[in-house]
Amino acid sequence: MNVETTYLRKLLALRYEWMEARVYAGADNAGYGFLTPAMTRMFGQMGSSPVSISELARRLSVSRQAVHKMVNEAASHGLVEVLDNPDDGRVKLVVYSNRGREMVAAARAELEAIEAELAEKLGEKDLQELKRILAKAW
Repeated sequence: MNVETTYLRKLLALRYEWMEARVYAGADNAGYGFLTPAMTRMFGQMGSSPVSISELARRLSVSRQAVHKMVNEAASHGLVEVLDNPDDGRVKLVVYSNRGREMVAAARAELEAIEAELAEKLGEKDLQELKRILAKAW
């Protein structure tokens, strides 16, 4: 592949696909092979505090119904719990269950392993430079 004639978009997409394949392989090995890309996007927006379904929908730019479906699927696997909001009975809050927190820890370990592999392939200096450049405001 000629880097000078390849658009950055294509290079980023190829590396993203490589990393996603690694993440899902790691999830499968850890017993989370049922995860979907939509669920992982939702988990990436949850954080450690309870969050409402409406707020998740805003963060993900999808309908509340779509988030409700993802939450129900995640709950069926024991990864999240749906709680009543003590301040507003009409609002449901989503929070990680114990199993969900274990999944998050497994995902972090997999991401660290991927970065360690990249450090071996690229060199630690180049990996840190890549992260520094990608972290810049565009």
